[in-house]
Amino acid sequence: MTGKDTKDATPGHADVLVVGSGASGAIVSRHLAERGFTVVCLEQGRWVSASEFPGDKPEWELLMSQRWHHDPNIRRGPADYPVDVSEAEIQPQMFAGVGGSTLHFGGHFPRLFPSDFRVRSLDGVADDWPISYEELRPWYEQTDRDLGVSGLGGDPAYPPGAAPPLPPHPLNAYGRKAAKGMNELGWHWWPAPNAIASRDYRRLVRCARFGTCETGCPHGAKASVDITHWPDAIAHGARLVTGARVREITVDSRGRATGAVYRDREGAEHHQTADVVVMAANGVGTPRLLLLSRSASHPDGLANSSGLVGRRLMLHPYGLVVGVYDDDLEAWKGPAGQPIHSFQFYETDTSRGFVRGAKWQVMPTQGPHRMISLLDGQPYASTWGARMQEHVRSHIGRCIDWGAVTEDLPDERNGVSLSPALTDGDGIPAPKVTYRIAENSWRQLDWHLARLTEAHEAAGATATYPLRICHDQPGHLLGTARMGDDPGTSVCDRWGRAHDVDNLFIVDGSLFVTAGGVNPTSTICALALRTADHIASSAGRQAAGA
Repeated sequence: MTGKDTKDATPGHADVLVVGSGASGAIVSRHLAERGFTVVCLEQGRWVSASEFPGDKPEWELLMSQRWHHDPNIRRGPADYPVDVSEAEIQPQMFAGVGGSTLHFGGHFPRLFPSDFRVRSLDGVADDWPISYEELRPWYEQTDRDLGVSGLGGDPAYPPGAAPPLPPHPLNAYGRKAAKGMNELGWHWWPAPNAIASRDYRRLVRCARFGTCETGCPHGAKASVDITHWPDAIAHGARLVTGARVREITVDSRGRATGAVYRDREGAEHHQTADVVVMAANGVGTPRLLLLSRSASHPDGLANSSGLVGRRLMLHPYGLVVGVYDDDLEAWKGPAGQPIHSFQFYETDTSRGFVRGAKWQVMPTQGPHRMISLLDGQPYASTWGARMQEHVRSHIGRCIDWGAVTEDLPDERNGVSLSPALTDGDGIPAPKVTYRIAENSWRQLDWHLARLTEAHEAAGATATYPLRICHDQPGHLLGTARMGDDPGTSVCDRWGRAHDVDNLFIVDGSLFVTAGGVNPTSTICALALRTADHIASSAGRQAAGA
């Protein structure tokens, strides 16, 4: 669906104001609008048409490296704000537009494991969540249905729960080859869950297998929330205001949230008022706005009496090994999306020299541009002319990308602050990301890459190319406004309500106490739906809906 960008005056007072139209913002907006609340959502980007996505165009790899890059500092779209990464070893990824980063995500949809909620109890590091996997499980299952997740139930290594509503995607040749290597080693693998339709489902159409999911699906098969949630939210009366760059969450004399000040595309300033404010601007955007929203009652930033707003940023250090095979594996074919995953080495085994673990995933290896990138660091003569062309011919379609999403432990030295010098196009201070990869993460990466190489060799790879760390992946922005029961050591309670501001909720990845070793979108969606249910059910005890 391509909606109409809203350019009219600020809507009237709302029961609920949502900041951000990505996965969590769309879920809250739709669910509360369906329950009869008046909802306004402010989105700094615009509606994007599927016809704009580059994945079905010959120049796809060139477009994804600039205009459709996942890094706003490279993309530099009109709606993007810059990010100061001068002290960051991994650059955060995000997208400004209706649907947010669901336009760019790969559709990987695994859940956190029960152990991920009990890291302090099990491994003596980080903290336990105030909720358990079993408590969140009903919302996991509902979001699987709402987004049309494809997969195969019965995975013996996976958390308990209902099977995905759609059957798994075909494994394709490179998925089967990778699985063969895992079988040789006796290691776990399973057809992976993807929020990409394997058959027609509601507004989604069956995947055409372009393999270009991370630059938007031109076919309409991937469950980006501009397709799955916003049409229903708008049909039930939710107002989605595009081109709205929020600069401050406003408060009254008691310190309670009253709405948000934003600037439209023409530079005019508006104040949208509401009884309840819900932050869904991602793990960088949300702490940025809270820190910008200083007042007499919140001198260190909104909801920041704990001093933890912006602290403990987790980005999931990601490494991979590309294996080259003699066979034509059609390794460009999607979805991307992951045909198989593995949790063989997910739980802690201290004999490995680190705590926690990683999810492994197989991904397609794209086209000529990616094949050339494998020559990085090689002599010039190998990366130009006839030798380079031969390399591309011998590698394209014949490679498998095994990657490891490693668990990132919270560290108060990593975080989001306000840049002292950099501003966005409206003169609003940009976020500054400070992030150093921990020694535990480096040990994980080195250990997992060695095992990934073994998996390739067992499958018959003739050569392997390790990449110890991807400095621009995977774009998981977590932990900067963590939930917890103690207001002194957390920003929000178990429902995402700010301890300091009883009508302010946070529903994006900022809430995470620990990162787990899996892609976080499924958990973000489940938490957002759970919070929306809580807002609706407690409306008689708060201003919204009263």
